[in-house]
Amino acid sequence: MTIETLPGLPERSDDATASIIKLAILAVGGQGGGVLTDWITAVAERNGYCAQSTSVAGVAQRTGATIYYVEMAPDTGRAPVFALSPSAGDVDIMIAAEMMEAGRSIQRGFCTPDRTVLIASSHRVLAVSEKIVPGDGRADTDRVWQAARDASHKLVCFDMEKLAIENGSVISASLFGALAGSGALPFDRTSFEDTVKASGRGVEASLRAFSAAYDRAVQGDIPAAVDAKTESKGNVSGSSKLMIQWRTLEDRIATLPPPVRAMAELGLRKVVDFQDIAYGAAYLDRLDKAVAMDSADHGFAFSIEAAKYIANAMVYDDIVRVADLKTRSTRETRLRREQGVPDTGIVQVTEYFHPRMEEICGLLPARLGRWMENHPAVFGWFDRRVNKGRRIRTDRLTGFCMLWIVAGLRRWRRGMRRHEVETAHLDDWFTLALAEAKQDYALGVEILKCRRLIKGYSDTYDRGHSKFQRVLSGLPVLRGRGDAADWLRRLRDAALSDEKGDALGGALKTIATL
Repeated sequence: MTIETLPGLPERSDDATASIIKLAILAVGGQGGGVLTDWITAVAERNGYCAQSTSVAGVAQRTGATIYYVEMAPDTGRAPVFALSPSAGDVDIMIAAEMMEAGRSIQRGFCTPDRTVLIASSHRVLAVSEKIVPGDGRADTDRVWQAARDASHKLVCFDMEKLAIENGSVISASLFGALAGSGALPFDRTSFEDTVKASGRGVEASLRAFSAAYDRAVQGDIPAAVDAKTESKGNVSGSSKLMIQWRTLEDRIATLPPPVRAMAELGLRKVVDFQDIAYGAAYLDRLDKAVAMDSADHGFAFSIEAAKYIANAMVYDDIVRVADLKTRSTRETRLRREQGVPDTGIVQVTEYFHPRMEEICGLLPARLGRWMENHPAVFGWFDRRVNKGRRIRTDRLTGFCMLWIVAGLRRWRRGMRRHEVETAHLDDWFTLALAEAKQDYALGVEILKCRRLIKGYSDTYDRGHSKFQRVLSGLPVLRGRGDAADWLRRLRDAALSDEKGDALGGALKTIATL
């Protein structure tokens, strides 16, 4: 959490608008921006102020982001004239219900270092423009954080969404508490709490979230970073025999170079969770090949990337994995926590599936799957019957058992057609990276990173795999060039920049002229 204040707030002039407090709220749909606005208006009127609130619909790319605006002034018996919308450089209090909304308020000039108190939640709600990027399309939170510090007179920032969920409420309650704790409004805490009580809905949970946020806002402790995360590895459990085998794998991790160990341990946990101990041993066998040709001169960059992307390649998304993840008890716990449903409450969960014949073939024994793929007539006949959307209620015994049985096919995964395909692709890609790294170390590292193009399943997987092949198709032209690694990185970035692949096509035309 952060509270920072710049010294020497200049006094406002004696014009007629100086007594008007101007407050703007930027909130995404479903965050209770309207409720928060009503509370702020009510607490102002409770303290003898005249208040007016308006709202302006925002952009759909922000899931219905809306600007709420409140102006208030002491009731002097004369009707004040209030504005209907905020103006750049003329906002006293800016409340942002999400970190990028804080950035949007800064872009629009609503935050100024001479007067604005900025109250923002540090959590993220991704915009549509961030989600549709094939790679990592997330905006840089650190840049927004720095801009928020520079653009505000006082900054109050912590994860108010998390605080609200922990107290069984919604973010509007914790934003209201942070506003009260910031001291930006000349009203005491009791007035704020009485306003919440008067609303009559979810009062106890709202007051808990309000109180927690109020206390955090008053504390004033400054964290190292707004979006700092603590990674919990979780405990490993199993039979005594399995634990002995697991400790053997951990001993192998301990023999790796220190820079590689952290990533290798994460990768090992991922592949063992996906399949079994033997699969984890196979992961380390591949990683050992990378370490054997690597050295400290390069900071073991190749081995670190290998530890990451070999694990990702071995943990591919098939129907078995999807069914396994959807039937785990931890998922139900997470859903209940996110929706605020107690353990005694009834939850209805509907899973949406659209399997194609390609996914069904992937479940078949390798030989049968190959045969079916090589006979288009048979393949098409089955595809017309299975390629359709399905809704499965996993809160019911029948639906849950269907997925539980599919998840149980994991023990036979190594004999399935999908595993055969994925293993062959993994070996070809890793062998290529090893061979290129011996001639051009940086190029070998970039080839490993190209694996991030492949993810998901169904159409998403096919598009990623196609881009992967197109990127590596430029390799023959690049070999032997001093800037080969840089050009391959550009091709990969182009592939990740848009879904259609137009940027990649242009980049490939460029290297064809080299």
